[in-house]
Amino acid sequence: MRGLIVATLEAMDDFTIVEVENGFEALRVLPREKVDMVITDINMPDINGLELVKFIRSQPQYKSTPLLIISTEGSDKDREKGLALGADSYLNKPFQPEELQRLVSQLLD
Repeated sequence: MRGLIVATLEAMDDFTIVEVENGFEALRVLPREKVDMVITDINMPDINGLELVKFIRSQPQYKSTPLLIISTEGSDKDREKGLALGADSYLNKPFQPEELQRLVSQLLD
């Protein structure tokens, strides 16, 4: 799924993508990279995407960084929790590549 997301975003040709394999790696990479947006899944090894969103939003330098959750966890409860923790948008899997591109464009504008 990560490969599909990366390929979909690379097709937009508007930005550089920094891909990581899990939440801990994201926490290590964030301080070293200037990011304009974070996309996460809820279900990841180690820390889950909701914990990652909560941590990112607790850091002053990322208060306004757009956060998108993409997940198979599509219940209203999961969506509400993700948005309440600070995600800007939530996209359910499966999705059409155009949906992801549209959301990313909106969040980055």
